[in-house]
Amino acid sequence: MKIVLHLIAIAGLGWGWMSHLEHKQTVADTKALGRSISEKYLRSDQLPEFMEKTTSSAEKDALKKLMASLKGRETDVDGTIAAAEQMAEDLDNSSTFSGILLTFLTAGYTGILFVAYILPRLAHRATHTIYDSGELVEKDSMSEARSKLAQGDYEAAISAFRDAAAKDPGNRLPWVEVVKIQREVLHDPASAIETLREVLENHAWQENDAAYFLFRLAELYDGDTGDRDSAVAIMQQVMAQFPETRHSANARHKLHEWGVV
Repeated sequence: MKIVLHLIAIAGLGWGWMSHLEHKQTVADTKALGRSISEKYLRSDQLPEFMEKTTSSAEKDALKKLMASLKGRETDVDGTIAAAEQMAEDLDNSSTFSGILLTFLTAGYTGILFVAYILPRLAHRATHTIYDSGELVEKDSMSEARSKLAQGDYEAAISAFRDAAAKDPGNRLPWVEVVKIQREVLHDPASAIETLREVLENHAWQENDAAYFLFRLAELYDGDTGDRDSAVAIMQQVMAQFPETRHSANARHKLHEWGVV
């Protein structure tokens, strides 16, 4: 359907420009006719005889239009020249207006084509150029998962986030999204806890990432299941695993809040 619409638009603009160019030629022919009338010193009643003698088809067409405009009245040489000049001026004004209109329409259609087809290709090519030069990291593997999440297909989103995590094992964000969906969307804290334990047991994490998952796990135990003892045990694990760090200090502070230390 889009192709048909584009073909119609292109055909319409093509016909418009062809008509405009023909109109401009008619203007030129009419001006030339005015000069011929002036040179030959012709009155309106002499135009039919002049048309019979001329061999130029363009001049004949211009003469027919001039004679039609003078039908029913006779003019002297000056009047005939003035009529030819007025007809040329009217045609020229009409041609100028149509030319401006066609220019705007063509520019608008060209802009639509550029934004709809050319600009995306240029952006795509630029992206690939950066990618090929090694300046762009691997394409966001979570885009499909985010798309599923936006569509409300939560199980598919979880599966896609897990696939993204498998492709980028050092990135904690896919697991963060999985736990968020299980806890906040599906209201299934038990699954969220299971996921966090799986993440901690089966992956080697940097200090900040491991501490993050442990704090989220403690939060789930204490806030969602009411299992304060398990939450306390996890905070103590943080203190033991990351001594003399901000993570240990934060865990100690949390235990103080709970009245444990």
